[in-house]
Amino acid sequence: MSRRALRRLRGEARGQALPEEEPLPGGAREEGAREEEEEEDGGGGRRRPRQKPARRVATNLFELITNEEPEEDPISKEEKDDSRLPQQGHTGSKEEGEPGTLESDRQRNGEEVEPTDQMPISNNKPRKKKKKKKNRMAGETPCPTDKDDAEDIESILVRIETSNGPACQSQSRVVTDSRPLLYIEHRNLNPETELKRYFGTRAVLGDQRPRQRQRQYIRSTWLTVPKNTWPRHSKTGLCMELLETKRGVQHFAFEHHREYQQVQFKFLDAVESMDPNNIVLLLQMNPYHVDSLLQLSDVCQMQEDQEMARDLVERALYTLECAFHPMFSLTSRTCRLDYRRPENRAFYLALFKHMVFLERRGCPRTALEFCKLILSLDPENDPLCTLLVIDLLSLRAREYAFLTRMFQEWESHRNLSQLPNFAFSVPLAYFFLSQQEDLPEAELNHAHERAATLIRQSLIMFPSVLMPLLDRCSVQPDATVASHPFFGLNAQLSSPPALSQLVSLYLGRTHPLWKDPAVMAWLETNVHEVLRMVDSSDPALEEAEQKRKVRYQNAPRNVYRHVILSEIREATAALPPEVTSQPIMGFDPLPPLDSLISYPRPERASRPANESTFSLFFRSLLPNFNLQAEVRAGGEEEPGAGQNLNQGVNRLMAAMRDMLANIQFQEPPRDDNPEGDGGEWD
Repeated sequence: MSRRALRRLRGEARGQALPEEEPLPGGAREEGAREEEEEEDGGGGRRRPRQKPARRVATNLFELITNEEPEEDPISKEEKDDSRLPQQGHTGSKEEGEPGTLESDRQRNGEEVEPTDQMPISNNKPRKKKKKKKNRMAGETPCPTDKDDAEDIESILVRIETSNGPACQSQSRVVTDSRPLLYIEHRNLNPETELKRYFGTRAVLGDQRPRQRQRQYIRSTWLTVPKNTWPRHSKTGLCMELLETKRGVQHFAFEHHREYQQVQFKFLDAVESMDPNNIVLLLQMNPYHVDSLLQLSDVCQMQEDQEMARDLVERALYTLECAFHPMFSLTSRTCRLDYRRPENRAFYLALFKHMVFLERRGCPRTALEFCKLILSLDPENDPLCTLLVIDLLSLRAREYAFLTRMFQEWESHRNLSQLPNFAFSVPLAYFFLSQQEDLPEAELNHAHERAATLIRQSLIMFPSVLMPLLDRCSVQPDATVASHPFFGLNAQLSSPPALSQLVSLYLGRTHPLWKDPAVMAWLETNVHEVLRMVDSSDPALEEAEQKRKVRYQNAPRNVYRHVILSEIREATAALPPEVTSQPIMGFDPLPPLDSLISYPRPERASRPANESTFSLFFRSLLPNFNLQAEVRAGGEEEPGAGQNLNQGVNRLMAAMRDMLANIQFQEPPRDDNPEGDGGEWD
């Protein structure tokens, strides 16, 4: 029987006709003919069902197992089209002996299927897929129960996170304990990270994601997130240079180019004019001048425009970060900036102001990270005295382990116990640790004992803190404490001025943390223990009194600078006259006495010393008036100088006549009782 007759018989048995003119790829027709002849010559009259070469694409035997991400290549489209051919040409069912269906059933049942002769046609694809699956299995843990080929990537990540979440958290906790004290994480510098933890991603981001795709390209930064409302950033003439490297510590400094120096001089003139509008005009021409942004932020804050004040500070931080040196790192802890250089002070002040805004915004964890960053820039000198606020941020962020660790590591060389804020915040942190239920019983007992020991030492060292603290918390002490002289009014009056200022600063910030009833009960117990020690004349009392007399005579300059920046009313009112008598600028409060000036400010036009009284009087009325301004340096008068001078004098005299004409003298009030009644003074 011929080959054509055999094909015709098969088509009639299946109830369909095969198109003879359909092309077969790669000589598959000849191979199929050889197979048919071999089966016919082999005898037995039994023919096994075969899939036609033109209608089946050879695939890997294992590609049905966890086939999640099919790879796209140039021949995939042709294979898909070929795979649809049996469905388009065949109309029969499984009972009618469809080869493709029978073979797929064998694969589902786990039976071995012999490879066909068309395997060399697509021999590259199975190897490629197999290699890809092998790499994916080595990199991630597949889910054997998931049979969806188009599984979303996010669902895979969620499954992995839920299955390995506690292990990852415990591992990160161990890593955090082994890290350096002032280690800084980039993700903790973003307040959205903390807000997402509180309110969720959907509540924080909202519909920001599609908008970010459409916004123009803005440089990515760590300290702030650039906003579309900001002016386009360009070269400002501000950069950073590496000065030297000593013992693995790199010393950097910001540098002002010539064009930035000219803007800086204009800014100083605008500040001396005492008119904020001049700073606004300067920012319109130079929207990324750092000192102007910081100064105008203070003006907006005085006008209670907190949103604009925060936006200006963030813009200043963005400008400074764009000028970073390639080797300057926020997380290395080996980069230093000398506060004595005026160019570096703007970075310190911008970080501090941003930290204050974050704390007020309700992001204490992010504010703590910025506080650590400021301290890491110069941990020895601490120009902004961040040690006076880092304890509050740690308590509010519930980073009790960090605060206690810092006290243990720095107490030996920094005497942190001599600062009232550390003296009272560290035992409070130990008390909060002793209230946690997830800690072992031994650690809870140790924390409770440590808290009691430290709070008693603090009450002995700083007895002037107790009564103002109770007053701030609206707590009335019992009769024993109120009548005892150790915590009475004498303790506050005998306190040195510098110590009183530190106490006022601490109480103004941290007193809300002591209002907890459990904290007050714990404090009351330890206060009575201290009174027993006082009644028994403990030698620690006399030692503490000697320390107070010697150590707290004068506060260093960085403490005064911190008090000015903190804006705590009670602490600001306690500043000494030598600080309040000098002008304090928001862009540079209390500059160091040993400043390192990189470029001098040009001298302004000096006023002549032989000015007459008439000229001084006119100057007091018109600050811009200068009687000798029309005269050149060589002594030659400019043309029209006399005429301009006469016009200025005439305008001044006309203004004076109008002022005198409008003056009305008020008659003194009549005395209805001329004799008077002096009964009040008798």
